[in-house]
Amino acid sequence: MEKTNKINIRVRYSETDKMGVVYHGNYAQYLEMARVEWLRELGVSYRWMEDNGVMLPVVSLQINYKKSARYDDVLTVQATLKKTPSVKIEFDYYIFDENGDILAEANTVLAFIDSKTFRPIRCPEYILNKL
Repeated sequence: MEKTNKINIRVRYSETDKMGVVYHGNYAQYLEMARVEWLRELGVSYRWMEDNGVMLPVVSLQINYKKSARYDDVLTVQATLKKTPSVKIEFDYYIFDENGDILAEANTVLAFIDSKTFRPIRCPEYILNKL
């Protein structure tokens, strides 16, 4: 099962350090932006899921940095569903610069959580049906 979506992000000045290099912690936000848009392309929004009792917290985040992103660069963040979701959903990511060079590789695992009980639940059928 491989479903991929790509987004473009322009690096803002506030995301960089004194050297003009993107602060490493900002990459997690880029991954989140790609993941949210991946779901939106599928026809599901985070907001709608949360309004309907499903939360999706990150339980694992791994990033392997290859090359620095800098102020005003346009990055492409590619998010790919790794396998059919169950109680968890897992994504692999690549972040590319404008030349197509890989700046970072990443992986996240998120858990489906019932917002009332805070207990894990299975992936909602409305997501599985769209896959």
